[in-house]
Amino acid sequence: MAIVERAYRGAVETQFSDALYCAFLFHRHLGGLDVLLRGPAVGYAAAAARAPELRLGTAVFSTVTDPRKGLDVLLESGSGVWVEEPDLLAHGLDGEDSLLPGVRRVPGGAMAARWAEYRAVFYL
Repeated sequence: MAIVERAYRGAVETQFSDALYCAFLFHRHLGGLDVLLRGPAVGYAAAAARAPELRLGTAVFSTVTDPRKGLDVLLESGSGVWVEEPDLLAHGLDGEDSLLPGVRRVPGGAMAARWAEYRAVFYL
C-alpha cells in the first residue's frame, strides 16, 4: 500500500513523473498496489477538480501533470484507490458523487487496521 498525503501536482522539472505515476509503476512491477489518499491529497479524487494551468510570467505550461489522469491510469490498471472520509469532509468532498468513479471511501484509520495484510506500506 502506498499512502499519499501531500497534494503536489508537480512542476516543470517533474512533469514526466509524480507520486501517482510512481504508484502506477510500483503497481505494475510489484504485482499490485493499493493507494490511500489522505490529507490534502484527497482533492486528487475530486470529480469536479480541474488542474489550473501553470503561468510563469507570460509563458503558459500545459505539460504539468493532472492528478485526475494519474488516478484514471491507476484505476484502469486494477489498483485500488481509497480516500479517508474525515479528510474528504475537511476538504468539502462529502457528497456521494463528489469522487471520481472507482475511488472508494473508507472511515478514518480503517486502512491502518489492515496494514498487516499488505507486504509493505510506504509513503509516496
